[in-house]
Order: sequence, then structure tokens, then C-alpha cells
Amino acid sequence: MKLLASAGLIGAVGVMSASVLAEEPHAKVTYAKEVSRIIQDNCQGCHQPSQIGPMSFMSYEEVRPWAPLIQLRVAQREMPPYQYDSDVGVQHLKGDWRMAQEDIDTIVAWVNQGAPFGSAEDLPPAREYPPVGEWRLAAELGPPDHTVKSSAWDVPAEGQDLWWKPEVDSGITESRCIKAVETLPSKAAHGSTHHANSHFMVKNEMGEWVRGDRLSEFAFGKLGEMVPKGACRKVPEDSKVGWEVHYYPDGNAVPNDQVTVGIWYHDEEDNFAEEDAYPQDLRAYNLNGGGDFLIPPHGTLMTQGFHSFDHPVRVDSWQPHMHLRGVAMALEVFDPATGSREVLSQASNWNAGWNHSHTYEDGFQPLIPAGATLVLTAWYDNTEGNPRNPDPDQWVGAGQRTTDEMSHAWIALTHLDEEGYEQMLAEQQELLKSQALVAGGAQ
Repeated sequence: MKLLASAGLIGAVGVMSASVLAEEPHAKVTYAKEVSRIIQDNCQGCHQPSQIGPMSFMSYEEVRPWAPLIQLRVAQREMPPYQYDSDVGVQHLKGDWRMAQEDIDTIVAWVNQGAPFGSAEDLPPAREYPPVGEWRLAAELGPPDHTVKSSAWDVPAEGQDLWWKPEVDSGITESRCIKAVETLPSKAAHGSTHHANSHFMVKNEMGEWVRGDRLSEFAFGKLGEMVPKGACRKVPEDSKVGWEVHYYPDGNAVPNDQVTVGIWYHDEEDNFAEEDAYPQDLRAYNLNGGGDFLIPPHGTLMTQGFHSFDHPVRVDSWQPHMHLRGVAMALEVFDPATGSREVLSQASNWNAGWNHSHTYEDGFQPLIPAGATLVLTAWYDNTEGNPRNPDPDQWVGAGQRTTDEMSHAWIALTHLDEEGYEQMLAEQQELLKSQALVAGGAQ
């Protein structure tokens, strides 16, 4: 099976890339007319000065030396990095980084033709990108309505994994529905902030502070989160924010570093009515396959976690999480009423360096009936056949370090009643029907 062995998967990718690189003759392609636009749309966001790409692709002179490697990586679908299968599960995604096959073919043909520049008159205008250290959602939403900073932490230049877990006052005096949320590491510690999670702390009936719902996360590959229409993810008043910031020193010491989370609320122009919205939350839902596990040297492992609901829900986004031995993860739904089992999303080319939250387009979000079970399956490869495995001779257990393993996914769910579920289901069926008619007419 596709999921069971990374070595077989990588071999298949190698065959695919070889066949693509040896494609039939293609019309003349130039950097100025075609490739520059593809690079703008798919590469420059990361490959620019001060960003996370190891080289800049802002001009032909910068791109040309890397043309053969670019060809190889896009043909193998290693770049742009986006771990989501194209042949199974829901394919309508917001913020989808996957490059169109037509663009891949264009780059392959361009390199095969010698990577010519073409005419400067064909170049598109230079594109501006948000600099490191500025809110990326601000281009669409403006500055956040509310921000919360972690307390300061001195990040050393050298060392092993470090965790900073402060609790700070949220400064939130009114419970409101959020429109969007984004976590922003500092510009100075952008390279050493492995990830930064945040969650609310609220008081229980005894007046004790307890952990509440997840707020946000920074990880490479994750922009932020927009709450879909008809859903309300609330911020609790008089709360605290608990931080779990994972630093991995990158050679640059950063004193008094702080991570910031920004929250955008609905305004009058949104025509948002809280009383008509269904509650949404972002949780792992204990889909971690039992929590503890151990992968033997030169061995493999599969974990599974299950969660059922006594009410219908809508899955708004899915963010798988594993480390270096992880090779694939799938989210399924099993409906005991019908005996059906369906894969909602699957990532078979896992790369722990990127953490994408796969957000389904409005109208295409999976709808889960009451009584159904979400199933999260993860596959691990601790053999030398896994090219990202740092040491196949080691026993690998569950843990927080990058060299340990994890088995969970962050899932945003909107909690429905039967009336809402039936209405959304009918609307989705009409949407799929109209889409099928359009596709049929285009043939």
C-alpha cells in the first residue's frame, strides 16, 4: 500500500520525476514571460532575503544557478512544500501551496531548453511581500484588534531544544467571537522559534486556573487561521494565555525574546450575528493513538486514535503533526450507522520541517453525522529507507524533542445541531451537483 513504506513511496516519486524530466518537446519557454510568474506565485514568499528559504529567487540572476535543482524539486513535488495527497480526500483547500501540473511542466521544459531569460519586456512587475516580523494577515484584515505577548525569554546562540512555558494575563475583558488569529515570532528569533503554541487558561468552579481551548500556533508553513462563516470561536473574558514556545538555537543569541499572538474580531461590516453562529474550537481531541509508544531500531509503527461525537460536527481544518520518523498521516470518518469509512484527508509525503493547517474551502468542509467516529492513523519509519531519519539504530519514543515522536493532529470543528447539519448537507450536495454539471459541460 502507498502508506506503509516510505522507501516504496520515495522510489515511486523517483520514477515519476525521471519520466517528467524526459517529457516530450515543449513550446519555447522563457524566464521573463512564463517562469518568473510561477516563481513569484510559488517560491518568492520564502526565497527572499531574511526569509526562511536558503537562497533568494527574486531575479533571473538569482534563479538561474539553481534551475536544475528547482526542476528536480518541483517535479518530485518536494517544492513548494505542502504535505497533502492529490488523489484522495477533499481537494478544495484554502491557501493550497501545491503547484499546478501545468506550472510544473513549464518549469521542466524551461530547464530542458537551457533556462533562457527571454525579453525583459515580458517581465512582470516586482511583487512586494510582508517582511519578517510583520503580520501576514494584515494585508487583508489590517492590524489585529488585540495582541498578547509571551513574557521575555533569553534565547541562547547554541544548545539543544528549549521550551518556554509562561502564563500571562490575556487582557481580554469581554468574551467575543474571533474572525482570525495569527502568531508572530520576533524578527530576531525567527530562525530559532521552532514553534509557538498558545492556549487559554480559565477558572473552574473552584476558582482554580485550568487549561482551556487552544488559541493559536506559529510553525513554518502556517499563516494563521480564519474562522469560517457561521462559526464562532470565542475568547474568554478575564482569562490568561498559556504559552508553549519551542526554541532551537540557530547560532544567534536573542535576549528578552517575545512571541506575540494577534486576534481579529468581527466588525459591523461582516454582518456577523453571534446568536446565529455555531461554536467552533481547535483541539487535538485525544486522537494520539494512546499517547505513548516506542519504535524499535530499523522498525516501523502505525498508531491510531478514535473520537466519536453525540452531535453532528463540521471539520473546518486539519493539521497533522509528527516528527522525523513520521512518513504519513490520514484522517478518516467511520459511520457505524452505514458501515462506511471514508478518508477525508491524507499526507503521504510528510516533512517535519513544515506544519500546514489544511483548511477546507467553504461549502466543501466534511460534515460528520452524530455517532460517527473520526479516525487518525499515523505511520512511522525508523529504517535507513527513511531519508529524514537521523539515526535508524536508536529506539524512538513519544516525546517533545524533535528526535522523539508525536502522533496527533489539531482539528478545528464547528459543533452543529441536527437542523444545521441537514441544511449544510443539502447545500453541499447542491454545490457538488452543480460542480459536476460544470465539469461535464467542459468535456
